Amino acid sequence: MDRGFPDTQTVEAAIALAVRAPSLHNSQPWRWRVGDRSVHLYADRTRLLPETDPQGRDLLLSCGAALHHLRTGFAALGWRAQVHRLPNPADPDHLAAVELHRHDASEQDIELAAAIPRRRSDRRRHSSWPVPDEDVQLMARRAAAEGTFLSTSDGSARYHLWRAIVTAARHHEHDPAYRAELAEWSGRHAAPDGVPSANTPAPDPKPGALPGRRFADPRLAQPADADGEADETMLLVLGTTSDDRMSQLRAGEATSAVLLTATALGLATCPLSEPLEVADTREILRTRVTGGSYPQMVLRVGWAPINADPLPATPRRDLAEVLAPLDRPVRR
Repeated sequence: MDRGFPDTQTVEAAIALAVRAPSLHNSQPWRWRVGDRSVHLYADRTRLLPETDPQGRDLLLSCGAALHHLRTGFAALGWRAQVHRLPNPADPDHLAAVELHRHDASEQDIELAAAIPRRRSDRRRHSSWPVPDEDVQLMARRAAAEGTFLSTSDGSARYHLWRAIVTAARHHEHDPAYRAELAEWSGRHAAPDGVPSANTPAPDPKPGALPGRRFADPRLAQPADADGEADETMLLVLGTTSDDRMSQLRAGEATSAVLLTATALGLATCPLSEPLEVADTREILRTRVTGGSYPQMVLRVGWAPINADPLPATPRRDLAEVLAPLDRPVRR
């Protein structure tokens, strides 16, 4: 490659960071193609989860998170990404074409890129320490820079959000097809995708605990001294003013921006998409929590207990499975 485009090693390094993005059940529903002067992101609909995500909204959010990870990785490596989103109306799976221009990496670029390998979806209890207002404001500013808004859920909004999470969990408990799909994609031990047992705790029996998905074979222990603490979990709702595909893609980028910012601040995070996967509970969030705007993601943020063990990284597929030159199909 010439000097106007990163060399192969740089491109692969950025894509290796991009595929560290969170995705529904770690399904990794993306494909990447590299041309002479551009990098392209495609949705991989063979990895759509039909029982959990029949409309593909979570798939777009996951790909949007990967796109922001890519932008962040390139920025830290000295390349500014100029993104053309949904560039090809004839191919709805072509989500982005990325042109690259040299720039000087900023301290923020390096800080966010360094957070990518450290970010985890931490489903354990949080400590009793509150999240500082200035941290929330920083996350909100970075969400706004991605064309979305981030709101805290206080008072009645938190009550309605909590009830929506509980109701969605109960809805899924009574859906055999959903339970079968969740079991298929969790309880993993050596697979390159799906949710590993080592990263999932059993449902928290503590009174008032937020219900989580019932993943197969959960083996992650709660921190030993967390039982007696008040859990100061903060629930943040990321939303958009419209609900088209562009909004969903941008919401995924904003999800990444907030998660990486929180990680850089030392916070524990976990995306919560379950209340948005059930039409009735998503409508409750739209009318009772986001004031008529469209909720796209709920983010659980807090401080991990001081003695919480570091979580292992969830596995990722080999780059050869998701990356190919633009003129050749990605290997399936």
